[in-house]
Amino acid sequence: MLNSIIAFGWRDVLDILLVSILLYQIIQLLRGSRAMAVLVGLGVLTTLYFAAGYFGLYTLSWLLAHVFSSLFILIVVIFQTDIRHALGRIGARRLLRRSVLQQSGIEEIIIACSEMARMRIGALIVIERGMPLGDMIKRDGVQLDAKLSSRLLMNIFYPKAPLHDGAVIIREGRIVAAACILPLAVAEEQNFGTRHRAALGIAQESDAVALVVSEERGEISLAVKGEISLNLNAGTLRRELHEIF
Repeated sequence: MLNSIIAFGWRDVLDILLVSILLYQIIQLLRGSRAMAVLVGLGVLTTLYFAAGYFGLYTLSWLLAHVFSSLFILIVVIFQTDIRHALGRIGARRLLRRSVLQQSGIEEIIIACSEMARMRIGALIVIERGMPLGDMIKRDGVQLDAKLSSRLLMNIFYPKAPLHDGAVIIREGRIVAAACILPLAVAEEQNFGTRHRAALGIAQESDAVALVVSEERGEISLAVKGEISLNLNAGTLRRELHEIF
């Protein structure tokens, strides 16, 4: 016993610390997602496997043993989307990029969204944060690199404007692209239109913030971290953006 304590050195402490940090980060990334429910299900199957072995239920034990023999492939197939999201978030943190959106930029966005909601003009605005969205800009978008202003946002989303269909992407206080096509989320709500599904999709795929103006209801919505808040007024939107940025 004494020899084991003496052999326990700084490498063991570092090893335990790194594993603890890794497990904590994994739990933080999966918390509140569908992946957590799947992990609970795998935990139940694991408990059932050991219980079957303990009580001599050989057929059930044999079946679960064959399932767990392909567990790595099973995890990759089930969690492929969540693994991609998690790796992207880790990479965004490693880049040490800070999203920059000044007070003036927030006000310009709020003015544009409020006015477009009043006029029932549909809009989809994405604010890039740590994770770069360059692939979406280069693939489908029209690059602008223009100063952020409420007038320009309203002109872009004017129904007869050539760039109104798609999303505007804002990076570090500048409008970098318009008419960008975003990934669509599979929304459970039946009343979600294409813009809301696109906002949810980009919020699930990245750490970006997405704003939606509904042309049908004249409402403003905000999507971030895979969740969407509906029917926000100017004051609530301002408070939410200030908390994020």
